[in-house]
Amino acid sequence: MISLENKRILVTGGAGFLGSLVVERLLAAGANKDLIAIPRSRDCDLRSLTNCEQAVRGQDIVIHLAAHVGGIGLNREKPAELFYDNSIMGTQLIHAAYEAGVKKFVCVGTICAYPKFTPVPFHEDDLWNGYPEETNAPYGIAKKALLVQLQSYRQQYGFNGIYLLPVNLYGPADNFNPLSSHVIPALIRKVYEAEQRNEAQIFVWGDGTPTREFIYADDAARGIVMGTQSYDEGDPVNLGTGYEISIRDLIELICELMEYKGEIVWQTDKPNGQPRRCLDIERAKAKFGFTAQMDFREGLGHTIAWYRQHADQIDSGTLV
Repeated sequence: MISLENKRILVTGGAGFLGSLVVERLLAAGANKDLIAIPRSRDCDLRSLTNCEQAVRGQDIVIHLAAHVGGIGLNREKPAELFYDNSIMGTQLIHAAYEAGVKKFVCVGTICAYPKFTPVPFHEDDLWNGYPEETNAPYGIAKKALLVQLQSYRQQYGFNGIYLLPVNLYGPADNFNPLSSHVIPALIRKVYEAEQRNEAQIFVWGDGTPTREFIYADDAARGIVMGTQSYDEGDPVNLGTGYEISIRDLIELICELMEYKGEIVWQTDKPNGQPRRCLDIERAKAKFGFTAQMDFREGLGHTIAWYRQHADQIDSGTLV
């Protein structure tokens, strides 16, 4: 196990939803706050190679979380940006880290990298057995290419890079922007706004049949730090819960927890996305002892409560 004490650690995306939790978990695991660097995109655009080189200089560990990411709407609207931004950031950062002598690179990938019709539960060995779901493909392939880069750098240069695949995240402080949010925050906001307007119906994309697995963001952060400390192999590793729920059951559960009694209208002319998502989680357990802890219903309750408390600040842009 790597000791994090006195290690210089770069966390790209470290001020974001997942990144801020990873930083908290690093500190809890013994890292020194003064030695954790968190580049901000407004000051350090990682699409610039020069910025990547400056960011990794002198670092012992790089944890790459920064991504241009969103829900199915953003995936359909900006596929070229999602492919370019995510591939160029990761490729340049990995190469710069190798050249700078970084001792360990932790790359956080995406569940969108899996083929559209992957056997359930998704096992890491199935990652290359088909093309991703079409709306997710530009983002998923851009992130999956970084796995190839890390494995080839390990083979040729002995560079210690690992690749972790967290399933869909959720939790307090998630992204509730309707233009870029993922399914849980999008549905919570939809129900909340219907309540505020006394609307008797909500409209939900698709037909409700696709299934998804979700992991509470703090669980994912804990898994990332455990992998950082204790995993040094080239094979990708899923981070998930193994709990699968349909979108229909998900929105019904959100309505129940939020005490919304209105009708759910399915917009079947809108895309469903990937038919099923549920991970095989045995490798993470075997390799570095990770299992998720947060009960899904309880985690949803925490997320809903946080949004109710902060909705006005989110809409006014005053939330910091």
